[in-house]
Amino acid sequence: MAEIIDGKKISTDIKNEIKEKVRKLNEEGIEVSLAVILVGSDPASTVYVNNKKKACEFTGIKSLSYELPEETTEEELLSLIEKLNNDKAVNGILVQLPLPGHINEDKVIRSINPDKDVDGFHPESVGRLSIGARGFVSCTPAGIIELLKRSDVEIEGKNCVVIGRSNIVGKPMAMLLLRENGTVTICHSRTKNLKEIASAADILVVAVGKPRIIDGSYIKEGAAVIDVGIHRTGEGNKLCGDVDYASASEVAGKITPVPGGVGPMTIAMLMNNCYEAAVMQNGR
Repeated sequence: MAEIIDGKKISTDIKNEIKEKVRKLNEEGIEVSLAVILVGSDPASTVYVNNKKKACEFTGIKSLSYELPEETTEEELLSLIEKLNNDKAVNGILVQLPLPGHINEDKVIRSINPDKDVDGFHPESVGRLSIGARGFVSCTPAGIIELLKRSDVEIEGKNCVVIGRSNIVGKPMAMLLLRENGTVTICHSRTKNLKEIASAADILVVAVGKPRIIDGSYIKEGAAVIDVGIHRTGEGNKLCGDVDYASASEVAGKITPVPGGVGPMTIAMLMNNCYEAAVMQNGR
């Protein structure tokens, strides 16, 4: 039976570390602040924003909340972002996605100053990652690296397979594993022999967006399995991931559960990015 990689515990450890780092910055007269912009009242987005506010409160990061009505125009949103870009008291800017249909998400993401792009979505942030320059990394992949390291999973020299090629998870995940000297294969909907490739992985990261699509037959004995998916299915609307946990946990060496695996790490790494933004902007 696989050892569970406890994302709740690891994320709490990271937030406690950030809390101490933020306290030390405060002693030097430096306040860390995050501006969060929510357009509309999407229920899931509202929950995510509230969780981010709670994490800010826990770590001592000042949270600036901008909750805008659904009918906010693209021009009004871009104007607010420009104001926050120019405000030296704001270290990080996060626009909660998805945005209403009349607003161009790509244009909004590109309007954020890359030095304040704590979500790591700006094309310049992605470029910095690809060449190994200092910058912000998308929070979920960054959190997965921390899960592996803090669970004593060696990445260097290991065969790493990422299933999924999204800009938010799959692609940055592959680049981060490569940065840690893993040998990386990216698989996707057009990949042939997926089971054969996946079952050769020492580290398997699954970010497909389909419930329980990867079962134990795709997994190498003793592999570390990271499940990025989150879905509500079946009776009782229970949560599950992209991995069939029951069969996978019989084969894997270590595995993340859903919930309680990757999810809590995303916000922990957002807090870390906010701290790093304050450090960078203050010439540290």
